[in-house]
Amino acid sequence: MNESFIIQTRSLSKRFFAVQALDAVDIAIRQGEIHALVGENGAGKSTLGKVISGIIRPDSGEVIVKGISVSYTSPRDALIDGITTITQEISLSSKQTVLQNVLLGQEDARGGILDFRRMRQRYDDIRALTGFDIDPHLRVNSLRMADQKKVEVMQAIARNAQVIIMDEPTAMLSGEETALFLKTVRHLKSMGMTIIYVSHFLREVLDLADTVTIMRNGQVVRSAPTRDETVNSLVTTMLGKPMEQMYPHKVLPPGDAPVALEVKGLRSSVFQQVDLSIRAGEILGLAGLVGSGRSRLVRTIFGAEDISGGSIRVGEQAFLPKSPQDAIRAGLYMLPESRKEQGLLLKQSVQLNITLPHLRHVSSFGGIIDSRRERSGVVELIKALDIRVSSPATRIRNLSGGNQQKALFGKWLFKRPRVLIIDEPTRGIDVGAKQAIYELIAQLASEGLAILMVSSEIEEILGLCHRVLVMRRGQIVSELDEAQKTLTEDNIMRAAFGTTIEQVDG
Repeated sequence: MNESFIIQTRSLSKRFFAVQALDAVDIAIRQGEIHALVGENGAGKSTLGKVISGIIRPDSGEVIVKGISVSYTSPRDALIDGITTITQEISLSSKQTVLQNVLLGQEDARGGILDFRRMRQRYDDIRALTGFDIDPHLRVNSLRMADQKKVEVMQAIARNAQVIIMDEPTAMLSGEETALFLKTVRHLKSMGMTIIYVSHFLREVLDLADTVTIMRNGQVVRSAPTRDETVNSLVTTMLGKPMEQMYPHKVLPPGDAPVALEVKGLRSSVFQQVDLSIRAGEILGLAGLVGSGRSRLVRTIFGAEDISGGSIRVGEQAFLPKSPQDAIRAGLYMLPESRKEQGLLLKQSVQLNITLPHLRHVSSFGGIIDSRRERSGVVELIKALDIRVSSPATRIRNLSGGNQQKALFGKWLFKRPRVLIIDEPTRGIDVGAKQAIYELIAQLASEGLAILMVSSEIEEILGLCHRVLVMRRGQIVSELDEAQKTLTEDNIMRAAFGTTIEQVDG
């Protein structure tokens, strides 16, 4: 046995009814490394993490921790060996204080009375160790998401964790919060901790992890140093086919297609004199670095942020939206960047989420909802979008990320728009679901829908868009066109960083 490996599995297998979730999985994780697990939904990576942490018992095979074969019956057994888990959903007691959460189950007491002085000293020791300056008396529900994640990390340290399994820990974080959390993960590594990191964010994995294990259909396909991998190589291995095949064949819209959206001289506190237009059937991309103004621009066009001047036209209809309702009435809809915070009501049903903006269209005279018409339209969309759900009444929080995103598309396709704005269409979903979303976007464009798309993934921009506007510091600085062969990764990056030669007016 190689003692540099803190965890190993041998021929680990687990079946759930007809699904073989793990199939003779062999993996070796070194002490003190960040070891990533990647794969499509259903590849087995989360199941593997749950077996290692004692949440699930395997059918066969063994888990070896610090050179000793173990058989955990609960997460408490794994915690005794220093193994714990942090998931994408916050698992803290939101109404309790930071101190109470960090030391939950580890409280100090004398004669049955909590020793708060000793507990505060232990908390301060953990705070000094991690460098997390969080007031112990604050309630957890008053903290931003990134700080709640830090509290979970401090809780793990209070429990003497040596191995932390992180399952999609950044899925619910904003870009800024993600950067802060990844800094935290690197700090944990510097403290000698071992991190098993499960994520759909492949660039994040390549920047963060030392080793990556690629899984497909419950099996390990390959483990390798991340320095030997690229996004392309990971996706190709995960899918079992070249990355280029993820994107549908690009068909340029007719040259005489009518203009569906025209923006002229748009001004706000962020922009000055922004011009753009999209034709029916065209996919126009907005590219640029984080903070370049892409999301602020589309939110402004949608009426979610204030406009100080300029004009917007949808087809022949001119309007300056004061709210998203104005945009929706004009036939301009938007899928927001965060489906969980801005797009969906997670505790509500799939049906309600899809029909909520359109209830007046399924209501009879007097405002009474025609439930038969409503359900019929939802069932039709579920089938057309291949949303994997047992019933329209299912709560949307119970769906996978990919199916939630499809439902979000369904929300804006229940009544077909003239223009669809999509901000980060595949954030936080696996590569298989991404391919389905790409095919949907291309299909909508082929049916004549004008699409304005924001994406931080250059591969998406190149794979889907007919034209691309590159933004920098709140301005459009370059226009790149598939038909003119100027739409390349090099040209996008040059424009984004301000090294491009060609500039466009506006």
